[in-house]
Amino acid sequence: MGDHTRGPDQAAFPLLGALDPVGDAVFNRRQIPALLGELDRLPIECGGAWVAEVRALCEVASRKPHHYLLFIGD
Repeated sequence: MGDHTRGPDQAAFPLLGALDPVGDAVFNRRQIPALLGELDRLPIECGGAWVAEVRALCEVASRKPHHYLLFIGD
């Protein structure tokens, strides 16, 4: 995502900016629409196959209450 050492701008992408390669991040069903919105606004050079994969995971996690999207770092 842009500068791979720092990630996206936290102010412009607060949810994507929360992702840390060595830490964990959890998104609940109510946060997923905002996460998808951030993915829509990513510059083309930050995209890639990972965006489609995250979108598919968002769909799975948003199907039922009490499902979460988890990113587990190193």
